[in-house]
Amino acid sequence: MEREEYRNMALIDLLPFRAPGSARAIGTEQISPKRQMSSGDGVKYDTVERGSLYSLDYRVFIRGPNGIISPWHDIPLYADASKKIYNMIVEIPRWTNAKMEMSTKEPMTPIKQDVKKGLPRFVHNIFPHKGYIWNYGALPQTWEDPNHVVPETNAIGDNDPIDVVDIGSKVQKRGAVIQVKVLGVVALIDEGETDWKLISIDVTDPLADQMNNIGDVEKHFPGLLKVIFHAIL
Repeated sequence: MEREEYRNMALIDLLPFRAPGSARAIGTEQISPKRQMSSGDGVKYDTVERGSLYSLDYRVFIRGPNGIISPWHDIPLYADASKKIYNMIVEIPRWTNAKMEMSTKEPMTPIKQDVKKGLPRFVHNIFPHKGYIWNYGALPQTWEDPNHVVPETNAIGDNDPIDVVDIGSKVQKRGAVIQVKVLGVVALIDEGETDWKLISIDVTDPLADQMNNIGDVEKHFPGLLKVIFHAIL
C-alpha cells in the first residue's frame, strides 16, 4: 500500500481475533461468466467482468445460481459458524498492484478499481516484494459503523466492510470467494476512523491446520508480521 495513504494512520495493536464490535450485519445486464468458485455452503459463484481492466469503467460482478448477486449482502459471513470459518471476497490478488474494492454505493456492489485524482489507482512495490504481499479482500455482511465508537481505538468505524488479508501461499483470483481462518487483527486509526485489518489464512493452505493464532504466523512465516506492518504503515 502507498505510504502516503497511511501517513495519518496509527497502529493500535495486534490482537487475538474476535468479531469486532463495530461490525454490523447488513442484511441485469447479460455478461459472460469467467470462472467459478464455491462458498462453504456449496453454492457456486461465477465472476463476470465488464469494461477494460485498469479503466474507470471496469467492474467485476459476482453471479450466483439465480443471477447477479451482491457479494456484500448475499454471500454468508460464515462458511462454517461452528468452526469460525469465514467467507472472504477476494478483491486484490497477491502480487498485483491495482487497488480494487467493492463499490458499496453501486447496485450489486461490484468490485472496481479505486480512483485517485481522477485516475485508476495503483500501489507501489515495497522491495523486494511486488504489489500486495497477500490476497486482500473483505468479509461479506460486515460493516464498520461510523456511528459506533470502537472501545479498542476510541474512534468510529470507517463505513466500509471489514478488510481481511489471506497470507496463504496461493495467488487467488479477483472475485473469488474463499474460506479463511482468522488468526489476528491489526487495529488502525485512519484520519480519525477505525480500520480493522484481519490476518487470516485460506483453510485449504497446506499450513492452515498448523495456524491457529497470531503467534503461529511468526512461527511458520518468520518476519512476515514485520513486513505486514511495513506495508500498512
